Amino acid sequence: MSNEGQLSGSDALPLEAGLPEASFMSLLESRGLAPRWTTGGPLDAIDVPDGTTVLALRYADGVVMAGDRRATAGNVIAHKRVQKVFAADDYSAVAISGTAGMAIELIKLFQTELEHYEKIEGTRLSLEGKANFLARMVRGHLPLAFQGLAVVPLFCGYDEQEGTGRLYSFDVVGGRYEEQDYAATGSGGSEAKSFLKASFSEGLEEADALRLGIEALVAAAEEDAATGGPDLRRGIYPNVVTVTEAGYGVVEDERIAEIAAAAVENRP
Repeated sequence: MSNEGQLSGSDALPLEAGLPEASFMSLLESRGLAPRWTTGGPLDAIDVPDGTTVLALRYADGVVMAGDRRATAGNVIAHKRVQKVFAADDYSAVAISGTAGMAIELIKLFQTELEHYEKIEGTRLSLEGKANFLARMVRGHLPLAFQGLAVVPLFCGYDEQEGTGRLYSFDVVGGRYEEQDYAATGSGGSEAKSFLKASFSEGLEEADALRLGIEALVAAAEEDAATGGPDLRRGIYPNVVTVTEAGYGVVEDERIAEIAAAAVENRP
């Protein structure tokens, strides 16, 4: 798609290496229809639901991505069953932390961008290009981040060219970092990452990777009040997905329930 008619200067987001020109947002910008994520003033008096802890780790066949289900508003549990892990497309997944409502809308737009690109170009964007595009979107959200409505995602996928799973973390200003083995973000992210650092090993089988991811969320929930651990009585379990050569797949609650019960039972 031609760049003619796109916004320029401070109103436009610059294209970076690996970013597509066949952008749905650019199409909206060219017609003056793009959403503007700005507010009229400070939001200190508003308790906005925040998503908390998400993580991802590589294993032999691809990547496991998981997130707890809790959203908090200040010191109150706002929601107990929030979905934080989503398919970005058939071969990638994205998880959210930060301001829940803003994050979910950003992910919906990201999904639309990838679908739009594939329809226009007739091929999928490379995994590196997807990560760059998501970083650009996070950077475009910066005005709201300065007002306390930050969105910090995790992104992972199966690189069809390299034949391996890859994962990326981001910072609040749109910095994008490829992680070697595992990553975690959110209020319990440091606890989850510490657990993964102590327990991760190369070449994990899927069952071990699932167990490790859920155990890391349980460990984070023990140290971070905003992270919700598995609720065995109510049947509330982490969102867990895999991305492999076969594509994006959701791990069913029945399988997660068994792993979660063992993780809770075996905690010292």
